[in-house]
Amino acid sequence: MFLGGMRFCQLSLALGVGIALTAAWLPQAPLAAPSRPQAAAQSPAAVDDPIGALLAQQARSGAQSANPVVISLSLSESDMRTRFAVELSDPVDVRVFTLTNPNRVVIDMPEILWRATDDARPSGRRAVKSYRYGLFKKGNFRFVIDLRSPVKVEAPQIVPPDGTSGFRLMIDLTPTTGEEFLARAGWPQEAKPAANTVASLPALPAGPPAGQETKRIIVLDAGHGGIDPGTHGQSGLQEKSVVLAVARELRKALESTGRYRVQLTRDTDVFIPLRERVNIARAARGDLFVSLHADSNDHREIRGASVYTLSEDASDREAAKLAETENMSDIIAGVDLAGESSPVATILIDLAQRETLNRASRFAETVLASLPGSTMVRPTSPHRGAGFAVLKAPDIPAVLIELGYLTNVNDEAEMRKDSWRVQVSKALTAAIDAHFAGESIPSQRQAAVP
Repeated sequence: MFLGGMRFCQLSLALGVGIALTAAWLPQAPLAAPSRPQAAAQSPAAVDDPIGALLAQQARSGAQSANPVVISLSLSESDMRTRFAVELSDPVDVRVFTLTNPNRVVIDMPEILWRATDDARPSGRRAVKSYRYGLFKKGNFRFVIDLRSPVKVEAPQIVPPDGTSGFRLMIDLTPTTGEEFLARAGWPQEAKPAANTVASLPALPAGPPAGQETKRIIVLDAGHGGIDPGTHGQSGLQEKSVVLAVARELRKALESTGRYRVQLTRDTDVFIPLRERVNIARAARGDLFVSLHADSNDHREIRGASVYTLSEDASDREAAKLAETENMSDIIAGVDLAGESSPVATILIDLAQRETLNRASRFAETVLASLPGSTMVRPTSPHRGAGFAVLKAPDIPAVLIELGYLTNVNDEAEMRKDSWRVQVSKALTAAIDAHFAGESIPSQRQAAVP
C-alpha cells in the first residue's frame, strides 16, 4: 500500500540502536560491543508474523543489510523506573541528551532499519507521556521521548547475545527533581545543527541560468516527515505519508504540462525543519510555494479542504490553534531553535512583501475555485489566515493547503485512493495554470539565499 508508515503511538523506543552510547551528561567512553551471536532460536512471534520473524531471524543470524536493524523492543514502567529494552542486529553509536520546554529525552543514532513489530505503549500515568521516532536527516535517526515528569537517564546497560536474542540495549529513566533535570538539560555542542544549512535540498533538474528561465518554478512542500508524522486517521493513516504521495503526484502533473519545473522540499520520509523549507524555496528561486497538509479536529464530523495564507492575526481560534501546532514541528523533532526570534509581525512590515501576500491570497481563491469536483471543500470559511512559519518567505507567494481532515472517516477514506490523488493534482495544476495565466516570465528572478 502506498501510504505505509509507523503509527505515532507506536514509537516504542526505537532507540534501540546503540551500544557505544554517549551523552551530554553520561560517561563519554563508548561501551565495548559484544561479539555477534552465531545462532538463534525461532521467535514465538513466527506464528502471527512469519515475515517479521524471518527478518528478525536473518538479523540475529548475521544476515547483512545496508543499515543496522531494530528487531524488537519492550517497555516496562514503575514508580521508580521506566526501562526501554531494544534488541539490535548490530551495535551502533548513540548520543543521548535532554531538553526543556517541553521536557524530553533525545536519542540520536545513525540510520537504521525499523523491523520491530511490538506495540509497546506507555501507560500515560508515569514519567513517559509519549514517544516518536524517524529519520531526522540523511544519516541521522532520532528518537524523542516526551516526559510527564523530570527524569534522569541512567548509565545504559548492554546485554550480550544469548542465542535467542541479539544485542540488547537497556535504557533506564529514573525520577529526579525539576532543578536537577534543568541543570543537566541542554544541547551538546556536537548535536547542534549548523546555521543556515539546507541539509536535504534535492537538486533541481538542469535548466537555464537565472534570468533566462522560460518555465515557472513551483516549490511543493510535503509537510512533516521522518520523526514528525503529523496527525493521523482512525485507521492509522499518517499525514506525512498522505501529503508526500500527493506532492509526488502533483509534481508529475505539473511537469507533464511542459510549463513548470518542480522542486520538492522532501521526496522521502525525512524531517525538514521549517526554516529550511523556506530556505529551499528561496534557494530554488521559486515562483510559487505550496505546502501540503492534512487537518485534524476533535469534532470528527468536520471535513473538507481549506487554504491558508500568512496573516499576523489568525482568522479564528481554530486557525490560531492549527498554526501553533504546525509551528511546534521543529520543537517536537528536537531542533535547536536558538537564535530564532523573527515573529510574523517582523516580516509583515516590509512594504515590498504586500504584493507577495496579495498574490498569495489571489492564488488561494483560485485553488478554492478549482478543488470542487475533485474533493470536498470545507463549507464555511475555507480561505483562512494564520501565522504559519512555513509561509514566511517574503518574496515568494505561498499558501498552505489542508487537503481534508484525517479525523473524519470520509475524508480519510478518500485520501487512501489513488484516484483521489490524481484528481486533486489535476485540480491544483489547473489552479496554478490559472494563477500564472497572462503573466510574463520575470526577466530577473530573486536571488537565491546566500
